[in-house]
Amino acid sequence: MLRFTSLGSGSSGNATLVESLPSDEGGCPTRVLIDCGLGPRQLAARLALRGLLAADIDAVFVTHEHSDHVVGVIALQRRHGMPVWASAGTWQRATARLPRSPAHRVARDGEPIAVGAITLRPFAVPHDAAEPLQLTCSDGAHRIGILTDLGEPMDAVARALQGCDALLLEANHDRALLTTGAYPAWLKRRIGGDRGHLANSQSASLLDACRHAALQHVVAAHLSHQNNRPELALAALRGALGSATTCLSLADAAHGCDWIELA
Repeated sequence: MLRFTSLGSGSSGNATLVESLPSDEGGCPTRVLIDCGLGPRQLAARLALRGLLAADIDAVFVTHEHSDHVVGVIALQRRHGMPVWASAGTWQRATARLPRSPAHRVARDGEPIAVGAITLRPFAVPHDAAEPLQLTCSDGAHRIGILTDLGEPMDAVARALQGCDALLLEANHDRALLTTGAYPAWLKRRIGGDRGHLANSQSASLLDACRHAALQHVVAAHLSHQNNRPELALAALRGALGSATTCLSLADAAHGCDWIELA
């Protein structure tokens, strides 16, 4: 069985845990943490709510070097020694201020990564980072698409997400709230630009491009506290789903979302 949970999603910290549970009692689960934008105490507390310890994580995948995705990675790796996957550009930027860069494993666009029973498939996205990658995670029977930071819903991204059973999908801002909000002009341009973050309408467009009859779950993620509202994000995505029976939910900054199991 494949399942996932967000431990937190937003500018204050992002982390998503994907778990493959064996069908036989003697088998071992595989757990991959996607990003670690939480400090050690926060990470431990949120894992504990899900019955886990940091030591239970088998590997970490870092999508890009922004602090809300990477701030806790080095401490986690140093304490528990699990492998960390990231693009060469991401790791160089993430460790630029360290006297000695910890070892990592290089992730590349389009090259699958096997971690126990889970296969990760990274793909490049447009975002204002050194070499950002988002990804899908599969156990061979089901597939989860994770997409939290990109500026525009490109066709290549939609192709990478085809056939997913679940999506954790960025719905960062409402265009009107961003335009009329208190952010300085340069920050509004960055967020709303083609290397920034997805507006609700763009998220809905991307969902429309990759939805299918077997899509079970969509989780709206990385919502801006200042420039979005949960009801606006959910309404936009619900419109893209139409009459489909797909479950639609939300991952927030403080708690993320509960475990979602794929049947």
